[in-house]
Amino acid sequence: MAKADIRNQPAYTVAESARYLKVAPATLRSWVVGRPYPTGKGTAHSKPLIRPAKNPPVTLSFWNLIEAHVLRSLRIDHAVPMDALRRAITYAEKTLNIDRLLLSPELRTDAGKLLLERYGQLIELSASGQIAMRSLFNAHLARVEWDEWKFPVRLYPFAGNVAAAEKRPVAITANIAFGRPVLVHGGITTAAIAARIDAGESLAELAEDYDLTIAEIEGAVLYERAA
Repeated sequence: MAKADIRNQPAYTVAESARYLKVAPATLRSWVVGRPYPTGKGTAHSKPLIRPAKNPPVTLSFWNLIEAHVLRSLRIDHAVPMDALRRAITYAEKTLNIDRLLLSPELRTDAGKLLLERYGQLIELSASGQIAMRSLFNAHLARVEWDEWKFPVRLYPFAGNVAAAEKRPVAITANIAFGRPVLVHGGITTAAIAARIDAGESLAELAEDYDLTIAEIEGAVLYERAA
């Protein structure tokens, strides 16, 4: 995996990444730098789940965004303990000889199946819980595109509502708009659209200006303002 690839270069702060992925900044920071926890002998520090492209200061790459997006489906929605998550990832990587499992398209097949099965064992997840986890895991994977060399090339982030998985108005690509979220049609950054709306321009005016539909303009605004 070439370090020179733009997708593997530091590009995002933790705060930016958390906003783009719709996760709590503190949660994302714990994934990339670990977190302290009490022990019988004092305080220990857990190992991170993601190796950031640069540290210090902690700066994430596009590929780090992909890894965090995958973790979002497993950690945020099901509150899987970090230790169990780390052990399951390590187990699947060693078993299948895959480096950086969270970037692999194999997550859609055998690797994903093995990973989720290991989770179920570690956290004693119920049968219904396993079905729910697999559904959300697959919904997140469907938002990632891989290139012919099996590396992630595009992410369609959620606008907060995972239930609306079929809607993909916004994309993040490392070599477009410096890796900032843009509308799929037109390539306009969602931040620029939200700024113009806040400045008093109407949805109709922006739709005409950018040759987009009002629904697309609304999609950009909803993404920017989603919690």
